[in-house]
Amino acid sequence: MFRKTSGAILCPSCGRLTNADAPICLVCGRRNPGMWGFGGALGTLFRRWNFVNAVTVICAVLYLASIVLDPASALRPRGLFDAFAPSDRMLVLLGGAGSVPWAYGHWWTILTAIYLHGSVLHILFNLLWIRQLGPAVEELYGPARLVVIFTVSGALGFVASNLFGVPFTIGASGAIFGLLGAMVAYGRKRGGVFGGLILRQYGQWALVLFVFGFFMAGVNNFAHAGGFIGGFLAGLLLSPAERGREQGFDRMLAALCILATVLAFALQIGAALL
Repeated sequence: MFRKTSGAILCPSCGRLTNADAPICLVCGRRNPGMWGFGGALGTLFRRWNFVNAVTVICAVLYLASIVLDPASALRPRGLFDAFAPSDRMLVLLGGAGSVPWAYGHWWTILTAIYLHGSVLHILFNLLWIRQLGPAVEELYGPARLVVIFTVSGALGFVASNLFGVPFTIGASGAIFGLLGAMVAYGRKRGGVFGGLILRQYGQWALVLFVFGFFMAGVNNFAHAGGFIGGFLAGLLLSPAERGREQGFDRMLAALCILATVLAFALQIGAALL
């Protein structure tokens, strides 16, 4: 069962054996390690689950769905950067964001649009960056904090673009800039030689990618800026892994991000069927 209120569990903070109903973990001192019966299951989930692989699969499945559901549009001859591009109608149905869906009350698209992409090059480029940056953020912050940083920065990126009136937008680039922002925040907090190296490397990447966006048509620089700011702030607020293991609060935040994303897609399916 998912919920366990008695017996032995692994503490979600230190990973050592404790009791589900213990007031504190005798090893690390964490209060309420059982987390009302959900502590053991949440700890196991975030120790075994690879978020980067999950994002890769979800993005790939949704991209293939957008092609298969409207092949005539996707297979229409286009330029290199628009090859195998899903139709706007299909991307709207799957949960594209922007000021237009926002005006219709579809607030949840700031989450669903993170996983949608507009061409084969778009998804390949974004997935390569996610698979490059995701493990680095996970190593320095932890797997649950990676979920929070990715989700919050991606959503804030679309909030920013909506506020600036971008009518329709999709893609994980806001979340990618959020991962860069979190790394920059880590470098500033860490300081020293290692922190300085992290700050320069990821700061330069963010600057180059942001400037590059101004030279390509259709790039949502508002989402990039909003995502970077969101990731930077999240990186400042969340503790690096070297300062302590992830706590139950971190895992609860990650679980809420996952539940919010699942709810967003459920609401989008309901809206599409109406």
